[in-house]
Amino acid sequence: MDGTDLPGRGEPLRARFLSGGTQNVIYELTRGDARCVIRMPPPDAPSDRDRGILREWRIIEALDGTDVPHTKAIGVCDDADVLGRPFYLMGFVDGWSPMDQHAVWPEPFNSDLSTRPGLSYQLAEGIALLSKVDWKAKGLSDLGRPDGFHERQVARWTGFLDRIKGRDLPGLEVATGWLKAHGPLDFIPGLMHGDYQFANVMYQHGAPARLAALVDWEMGTVGDPKLDLGWMVQSWPSSDSDDAAMSYVDMRGMPSRDQVVAHYAEVSGRQVDDLDYYLVLAKWKLAIVLEQGFQRAGDDEKLLAFGPVVTDLMASAAELAESTDYRG
Repeated sequence: MDGTDLPGRGEPLRARFLSGGTQNVIYELTRGDARCVIRMPPPDAPSDRDRGILREWRIIEALDGTDVPHTKAIGVCDDADVLGRPFYLMGFVDGWSPMDQHAVWPEPFNSDLSTRPGLSYQLAEGIALLSKVDWKAKGLSDLGRPDGFHERQVARWTGFLDRIKGRDLPGLEVATGWLKAHGPLDFIPGLMHGDYQFANVMYQHGAPARLAALVDWEMGTVGDPKLDLGWMVQSWPSSDSDDAAMSYVDMRGMPSRDQVVAHYAEVSGRQVDDLDYYLVLAKWKLAIVLEQGFQRAGDDEKLLAFGPVVTDLMASAAELAESTDYRG
């Protein structure tokens, strides 16, 4: 930090663990009045996480100067000799995460339902603004392969499922066949998050709801930003009484799926008439992603719980595919 002339020179360095697991660890670092956050793979993380960390850094650095709420890019170190793994430093976000609340929103969003719609509209606005980033001008032309993006989705994830498959998934053939036969009405490549949901954003304190930062860029790439939208709303509850949908947060008082999708369209300038395609793709893809966890669950209760979620998602993808009149 001293070698790159960061604030706090001469002050003692204090570290506070914030979060982490098998893929990444995150600590708050403080030197005097200066605060930042370090993100790096733990010692036993797979070797490809080193490339992943440097990839995340490129996205965070590219967001500087854009309208996308993001953590400030402070510095990166690709030399594993310094701390054992590559790492980067980003700005400390003085805000709150929905995942810190144990499914209970902080005040005033908990007791005043009239404040809640803003949480959803801000969530949609985050990826709408992300979709407008000029990724070529930001030097991210080699971050992903937008050409053939949708064709590769089906081929890549069916191949992945074949390698891990341990059971039949009802609806898989129907949903896969439908995706092979359909595509979006248009495809405008852009920067996408890859795992966009309430779990991966932070809000500023207090009302009205305001996004503080999009976080956790492990799946970030250049692809189709509208897949972020489909991912975000694929399990959006149909009503306040739909307790099975998005049960990790309290969705009472939130706007309808159509309303948040319309807000995304207004901010992003993209058409959303092909939403059904993205909903089928998102449900189908998420089912396959979660199936990996279920197949390696052993006696891990959290991973075992993915089992019925996977089958429900795949059945829902197939049901939507069969019922929609979408012809794209």
